[in-house]
Amino acid sequence: MASSGSGEDKYRSFMSGDGEKNTKWRFGGPPNYDVVNKLFEEGRTQIWPPGSLEEKVQNLVKSWEMEMFHKADPEDFKTADPKKLTLSLNGRKAQSLADVGKIGGGYNFFLQTALPDNLRFYNPEGENFNSALVAFTTTFPRGFAVEIIQVYTGPPVIAYKFRHWGYMEGPFKGHAPTGEMVQFFGIGIFELDENEKIVKVEFFCDRGELLGGLMRGATLQSSGEESSATGCPFMSNTG
Repeated sequence: MASSGSGEDKYRSFMSGDGEKNTKWRFGGPPNYDVVNKLFEEGRTQIWPPGSLEEKVQNLVKSWEMEMFHKADPEDFKTADPKKLTLSLNGRKAQSLADVGKIGGGYNFFLQTALPDNLRFYNPEGENFNSALVAFTTTFPRGFAVEIIQVYTGPPVIAYKFRHWGYMEGPFKGHAPTGEMVQFFGIGIFELDENEKIVKVEFFCDRGELLGGLMRGATLQSSGEESSATGCPFMSNTG
């Protein structure tokens, strides 16, 4: 679990420095995590000792999420080997990065479902990367923070429990903001190769735990208010 050194976001590596001078950023430049870092520091339930396995895993998860959301070219990834990397959710068939890209990556990957279309409050098959990001940055203008609650095993196979949370301060899919905290928990497994690069990712979580919190608000009349995000995805981010 290598670090890129100083000059970075305090929880994420591989955002600046000589190693990133040719990086192709999805939104024109490296993201700014100041807002979501504040949310994380105010709402986390664990403060891991510097240098501990838990801190290293938490920073790896945050760095990997940053690259998945913000680096346009997988060849610029430093946390993972893009040629070997596979991802799976809840025991589904493992997908390559190209496969994940086809379903819109990010939120759409986490919200895959076998439910019939008429029962899908959020339908990832009807979204792309940008529409999903706009929807969630609108809903969570202060970001969607992640913390590691427990690490069960260390590298090369890292198994951990995570918590993701944010405050629903914007509308989501026709539901009014509640101002309440929305959160969900899950298990993540990262497999690292001999070069300490992630080559396999598995997640186990309940999408309903997240979406249930987003359906508590009153139903809104269609007004197009979700078409323009209150928080720019370049500035306000997951993790």
